[in-house]
Amino acid sequence: MSALGRGLDYLTQFQTAEGSLHGDYDGPLFLLPGLIFAHYATQTPLPDEQRQAFIRTIRKEQNPDGGFALHREGKSYLFTTVLNHVALRLLGVPGGDSTIEGTHRWIHAHGGALGIPSWGKYWLAILRLYEWKGINPVLPETWLLPNWFPLHPGRLWCHARMVYLPVSYLYGRGWQVPDAPLLAEIREEIYDRPYAQVPFHKARNHILANDLFLRHGFWLRRLHDVLKFAERLMPRRLRNRALAYVLDQIKHEQQATSFIDIGPVSKAFDVVATYAAEPGSEHTKKAIGKMGVYLFECENGLTMQSYNSSELWDTAFAVQAIVAAGQTANYPPFIERALRFIDNNQILEDVPRREEYFRGPSVGGWPFSNRAHGWPIVDCTAEGLKAAIVGKAKSISRERLVAAVDRLLDWQNADGGWPTYERNRGNRFLEWLNPSEMFGNIMCDVSFVELTSSAMQGLAAARTHFGDELGSKRLQANDKACRRGARFLRSRQRPDGSWEGAWGICFTYGTWFGVTGLVSQSDSRNEPALRRAADFLLSKQLADGGWGESYLSSVTGQYTHHPDGGQVVMTSWALLALLNVPTADSQVRAAIERGLRFLAERQGDNGDWPQASVTGVFNKNCMLHYRFYRNYFPIWALGLAKMRGYSAH
Repeated sequence: MSALGRGLDYLTQFQTAEGSLHGDYDGPLFLLPGLIFAHYATQTPLPDEQRQAFIRTIRKEQNPDGGFALHREGKSYLFTTVLNHVALRLLGVPGGDSTIEGTHRWIHAHGGALGIPSWGKYWLAILRLYEWKGINPVLPETWLLPNWFPLHPGRLWCHARMVYLPVSYLYGRGWQVPDAPLLAEIREEIYDRPYAQVPFHKARNHILANDLFLRHGFWLRRLHDVLKFAERLMPRRLRNRALAYVLDQIKHEQQATSFIDIGPVSKAFDVVATYAAEPGSEHTKKAIGKMGVYLFECENGLTMQSYNSSELWDTAFAVQAIVAAGQTANYPPFIERALRFIDNNQILEDVPRREEYFRGPSVGGWPFSNRAHGWPIVDCTAEGLKAAIVGKAKSISRERLVAAVDRLLDWQNADGGWPTYERNRGNRFLEWLNPSEMFGNIMCDVSFVELTSSAMQGLAAARTHFGDELGSKRLQANDKACRRGARFLRSRQRPDGSWEGAWGICFTYGTWFGVTGLVSQSDSRNEPALRRAADFLLSKQLADGGWGESYLSSVTGQYTHHPDGGQVVMTSWALLALLNVPTADSQVRAAIERGLRFLAERQGDNGDWPQASVTGVFNKNCMLHYRFYRNYFPIWALGLAKMRGYSAH
């Protein structure tokens, strides 16, 4: 059997009863501690079996130096080391344990927990392990500003505002868990001096240099000073009004997402905020009851996922891979069930009173995970639309597919590119006020190469599929949007021919999308940008025939070869890009054949490929693991190459 056939047989066995591919989507090592803290803060005991599983998972991720990295492959951070130390102690691991001794040494060698980044300070303050006075203000009153105000938090990227929303409630309340002997022990463990002597009031802007990705700039420091001064003048009545408003926003987010919330960080903070407000309410009980929705038992143990799943994303890509490989007729049950999942998870209605809660339209969109989550995303909508079209989904009506087209058209940013969840609501200067210290590009929903490419491909597929049925007005809007998108892509190509990716690692991923976005437009097929992209990829092919890029490319913004050589997923992306470049160049053909051999040689006897390195990224500095990338992308590359007359042998 060929590598393609073995790969397909292996992948298709993982399809769920609902028709999806549901694998682990994890990587960040600060997510599980947040869940543990939420359980502790809400006095919700963990089952002993789950508690022991968490301890095993955390122990496994400890670095040899005793610390914990921001993500699975990085250097140790104070942020994650302190959070995992506290989490283990709250799980019942004693102070003399070897893992705890390692974290204790690392924390003290780096000056103690006082220099932890702000997201860590929030959790420590909630747990009575830090003082709220040592935190830069996160005022709930800012939510009462007029919507037109440039600094209104409703203008922030949705993931950022949904983290700072519950934090503002907890900050505004100064809420902390009740004190306990265990907390007193931890307080003395994580600082380099007695807790009573820790100068919290001087530590608002003190962040360990090791953990810094972005320093607090001049304007952010001044803004914090102004807010700190303004807070002293805030009347209690205004604070109470702001707290009520923020709590209503939190509860609406929970209800609109089936109590899943937009992401795992906001989920944990939201649960604590609603518990702080109304510990015995039915609403809070529902929020607590959904805390396990982000857990997944995977190859690394019981882990906290970076989303409630990546099911729609993975399933849509798998359908497209099988169709591109010409294998639809060989796997009809898989395709049928996958299309049913895509059908069942398109969003069919808007969020109630969405304008009051800073939500955009949702109808016609697809989410990253499932309909219950409720937040539609540009590229998920585009990939869902493409999969439905190429897979010939009979159950999804024309009206619903056209609704997806309308959603894509509505999402386009003013610069011609496409964002993630919402049209950009803020100016780029907001990024100067990024308070996170560890992450970049979190303040605005700016345009991205990958999202733009996916949207253009989705619109092109719809134009081909529907033709004049779209109507002249929609066709004109479609064509105009794609022309603007192509201009955006050209403007983002680097002089070396690459595109930088924001959601995958990094220049290999971005270049695949840059190429396929331009190629989706018939008038772009012969443009020089495609030749430059091919030359870039040719220059990065390794001696083993593969392509391998380190996560450091995302951090530094400069291409960095992976130290272990070729990587299966990056090789697949490079091949998919080169296979879409319209050229008969012998150099390109030779590179493709070497890459195909690399994929065939790396495949295991069971049809799986090795998970050699992380492949995803968010906000420049934190890496993600996609379980099924190592399966459907090689299948896609091998299958498309076969359809184009190439062989892996």
